[in-house]
Amino acid sequence: MGNKVDAATETEPVGKKPLGLVGGLIKTARPRQWIKNILVLAAPFTASKLTDTAVLADAGIAFVAFCMAASAVYFVNDAIDVEADRAHPTKRNRPIAAGIVPVKAAMAIAVVLFLGALGVSLVASWQLALVIAVYEVVQLGYCFGLKHQTVIDLCIVASGFLMRSIAGGAAAGIPVSQWFLLVTAFGSLFMVSGKRYAEITLFEKTGAKIRASLAKYSASYLRFVWATSAAVVIMTYGLWAFEIREDHNQVWSSVSMIPFVVAVLRYAVDVDGGNAGEPEEIALRDRVLQVLGLAWVATLALAVYL
Repeated sequence: MGNKVDAATETEPVGKKPLGLVGGLIKTARPRQWIKNILVLAAPFTASKLTDTAVLADAGIAFVAFCMAASAVYFVNDAIDVEADRAHPTKRNRPIAAGIVPVKAAMAIAVVLFLGALGVSLVASWQLALVIAVYEVVQLGYCFGLKHQTVIDLCIVASGFLMRSIAGGAAAGIPVSQWFLLVTAFGSLFMVSGKRYAEITLFEKTGAKIRASLAKYSASYLRFVWATSAAVVIMTYGLWAFEIREDHNQVWSSVSMIPFVVAVLRYAVDVDGGNAGEPEEIALRDRVLQVLGLAWVATLALAVYL
């Protein structure tokens, strides 16, 4: 749900060709990160509502609202960190740090996007607008200082994913299972702490420059966090799967625990090896993880739609 899976996700270098203002604005908005907003479909999916056009429309509104809000956070984050980014070997290529996008323009666009996200969300429901407002306040708090507070920074990063999951239900008026929320919360913490563990492991091995907030953590502490999160997410997923079985009278939700648990353990191999820098990159290159993911989605779909 900055969210350094959100507010501080690094952009790729701008490249050799100079960007114009429009290109710089698009780059700063991080459109490739919008894929995370697909999480708004989680609640409609598990509630067997994906075939309901009205529900899909509301989920689509939630998706657009989160795209706008998340991009606004990126603009604020890069504007605040402009001096530090200019001293960084790769972040100096960010459009704001490179001088392509003026700081004042970035902040003005951020305000427009923040207000636009709230306005769009009100089209669906006031509950969605409330979720978006909370997301914006939390992320701004992160950008303006909370990212330097140990533990709090990890929780805020993970909260971005949790709020996306809540938003889908809030937009369409779908009650969200408490177990599902716990799965999302601790699954997010597992990935975030795994990413931080990979970064600090790289630092210990090569001396590569890392984000300042990591100086307050040790590899052993981050290992503790991701291991604990993995255990909790597996346990809560089992409880959620059993809840689905009771509601739909299908064994498939219990079967879905198999690919889910194996996928978590498979991902943990990358975390343990210090290779979990970007979750989406791991998912794209690990064919076994992809097969497990498809098997999990298929069995869960059978559980809620049969």
